[in-house]
Amino acid sequence: MAHLNIGSVIFPDIDQVDLSGPHEVLSRLPDSTWRLYARSLNPVTDMKGLRFLPDATLEDAPQLDVLHIPGGFGVDAAMQDPVLMAWLRRQAERAQLVFTVCTGAILLGATGLLRGRRATTHWASHHLLPLLGAIPVDERVVEDGPFVTAAGVTSGFDGALRVAARLRGEDVAQGIQLYMQYDPEPPFAAGSPGKAPPRVVQMARDAFAPVVTQREAALRRLAAALPA
Repeated sequence: MAHLNIGSVIFPDIDQVDLSGPHEVLSRLPDSTWRLYARSLNPVTDMKGLRFLPDATLEDAPQLDVLHIPGGFGVDAAMQDPVLMAWLRRQAERAQLVFTVCTGAILLGATGLLRGRRATTHWASHHLLPLLGAIPVDERVVEDGPFVTAAGVTSGFDGALRVAARLRGEDVAQGIQLYMQYDPEPPFAAGSPGKAPPRVVQMARDAFAPVVTQREAALRRLAAALPA
């Protein structure tokens, strides 16, 4: 069993569950090390004000076996950071496995590495995946070669358990799931646009509209510059 270097990249305005959910799973893998990497050692604040302390800067990161990319509103600014994007591409090209949660798939796609790959992301940005050459799949978790993409936020638990099974076997993954008592029974059937009441879906779409419109414009500019 080879030791695994697992790293999550963090940046301002991530969604903390995209980070902390997978951490709950992946930090429990036997013979592994999990670290947070960021542009600097300064605290990184999530979308709602929760702060995280990086373990090291991007420059000090070893080549990771598993690269984890969370999402959140901060992906739009992150895509404009050439240092971060170059680091993501270098790490992802050499990693054993790359795992994204929510709009982390948009960030990975912005490197060009999802071109021709099946992928998923948060429902509000799902239609943007083709702009990055990805093949959108309406599933909670999608695996395509070394890439595992999870849909919105809580899908990170499911994706991380899939990753755990790939890396350490199903018994280990199921043991982690049991420890977490991950056996959800949500009070409402409103966890996806196909299940939620139409009025609730429309409220959510209206709330996301400014962000998604701005993101689409940025992705169209970025896609035009991606190598073929």
